[in-house]
Amino acid sequence: MKVTAVGSRLSSGTLGRALDAIPPSAGAWVMGTAIVSIGLSLDGQELLSRVIAAIAAAIWATLAGLLPLRALRDPPRFRADARTPGALTAPIATAVLGTRLTSLGWTWAGIAALTLAAVLWVALLGPVLVAWKSPTVGVSLLLAVSAESLAVLSATLATPERARWLLIAAVVLFGLGLVFYLLVLSRFDVRQLAVGHGDHWITGGALGIAALAAGRIHAAASALDAIGGGRSALEDIALALWGLTMLWLLALLASEVRWPRLAYDERRWSTVFPLGMYAACSFAVGSAAHADAILAFARAWVWIGLASWVVVSIATIRRLAGVVLTDASSTAGTRAPR
Repeated sequence: MKVTAVGSRLSSGTLGRALDAIPPSAGAWVMGTAIVSIGLSLDGQELLSRVIAAIAAAIWATLAGLLPLRALRDPPRFRADARTPGALTAPIATAVLGTRLTSLGWTWAGIAALTLAAVLWVALLGPVLVAWKSPTVGVSLLLAVSAESLAVLSATLATPERARWLLIAAVVLFGLGLVFYLLVLSRFDVRQLAVGHGDHWITGGALGIAALAAGRIHAAASALDAIGGGRSALEDIALALWGLTMLWLLALLASEVRWPRLAYDERRWSTVFPLGMYAACSFAVGSAAHADAILAFARAWVWIGLASWVVVSIATIRRLAGVVLTDASSTAGTRAPR
């Protein structure tokens, strides 16, 4: 009775419309923001990086605070959303933000983020797989990204915590992410390159985060003097993944030129994340392989990632503001004297 009453109160007004405007893949807002912050930090732009990291943390906290209200407002829709691949943006966002916080020296925050992200991932993985649909689209590749995001955070935490078990966990998750990528891509509808609304960029972003994971695992293994000869293999794997990522980048850029998509769509956050990831993974791979050319690309591309984040952020703010203003205008109209 009480739950029904609360849901009824949330069914109208500005708050209700705002809750409706939050998509199941809203975690992509945090993913895109946090990865841009990581790229800027790796480029030495620490002040700007910290400002954007604070924005990412604020968005994450806001979405987390609204989560119970979304569940109460429309329970059937909430349960349905939890079965879509977009729901996996919740653990991914938590892991990517945790990676940035760990790089700030806040290992306690990284550990908390890893714990929460792992719990969310395990809880959501079953429902998402049960409701799986083929052929797959860009957002389906979040299955691979989710595993790789946990691998990146585990490897990042392994060094300051001097925890080899985290390094082992990162290797297992890294391999699982690659398996997921191949499974999803084998059923991928290539027409998404022409008709996708932004999430088709995850085809490259999923490989990018795998390359980042390989680079972070290599760095952790070197710091912990672990894996031995396997470090050379990791370096080769990271370079190979980076090369494949760049091939996807060329194909994705060509698709944007051939089939321009200029109208706003919330799935464009799934474009921001890969664009930011290209810089972050290039820094990691370039450092692991001591490749100056890759590092030079990373330093240039980080600004492309930032620009995409600014453009899509402004469009999203305008969209959400439009929801609130529309509701306020309609409410004022109903109260006006006749």
